[in-house]
Amino acid sequence: MAEALSEPFPPMQDPASVGPDSSLRHGGAPSPPSTSSSWNAPLEPGREPTTVLPGLWLFAPNRDTQGGSAWLLETADLDLLIDCPALSEANLAFLMDRGRRGGRAAAGRIVLTGRDGHGRCRRLQERLGWPVVVQEQEAYLLPGLEPLLTFGVELELAPGVRLLWTPGPSPGACVLHAAASTGEAGDGLFCGRLLVPIAPGSLAPLQRRSTFHWPRQLASVERLRGWLPAGSPLWLASGAGLGALRGGRIVTGAASLLARLPDDLAARRDHLAGA
Repeated sequence: MAEALSEPFPPMQDPASVGPDSSLRHGGAPSPPSTSSSWNAPLEPGREPTTVLPGLWLFAPNRDTQGGSAWLLETADLDLLIDCPALSEANLAFLMDRGRRGGRAAAGRIVLTGRDGHGRCRRLQERLGWPVVVQEQEAYLLPGLEPLLTFGVELELAPGVRLLWTPGPSPGACVLHAAASTGEAGDGLFCGRLLVPIAPGSLAPLQRRSTFHWPRQLASVERLRGWLPAGSPLWLASGAGLGALRGGRIVTGAASLLARLPDDLAARRDHLAGA
């Protein structure tokens, strides 16, 4: 793994060679929902996700991901489940109903923004039959899972939906940007644990005990700032716990927040140095 990451950002792939199903195994055919005995395993009742914006839902904190946040984004082409929510009766009923309304067995994709967001991904995918999308550095964590879509540096998953590899929080951390044209929720960025809540209305990179590589995380933030279109995004959704937002869910004014991040980080370093 360390050898594969010897260069923080390898050369960009040719966009024409990175299609929506460029690395989908076994021809990209989605698997039907499982009928194995694990289907009948007892689940907690749980509670349904909360509507945050039209076409955007937030699931309850998931103890399988250390209290992390999972999201569902509705786009014109498919539903995107960003990280894994708790495996509960309420969550499964909600997601399976989304699939039925889509009129096909696999109406969505499960997008994993880093190893901390996997939770019980295998059991969830087994029930939904949705393909799983993961950055190639962390595909080894899901042996035998099919269909599994992997990517290197970036991927256009659907029109207006792009993924970028942002190593640092974990080796295969990534972010997902959905352009304003993709659905009602508008122009948003799902940043996984690259940026975490630090105060109401504020996200920032934080070095934590589980951080894979702090300098690489800071480099990923800078790369992200150059990758996003000018003036984008309108809002940020973190995959970490949201307690520091004090009741908030997404952070608006996101383009301005990202623009001032270098100054904010420098001020924090100076404060810590003088403490």
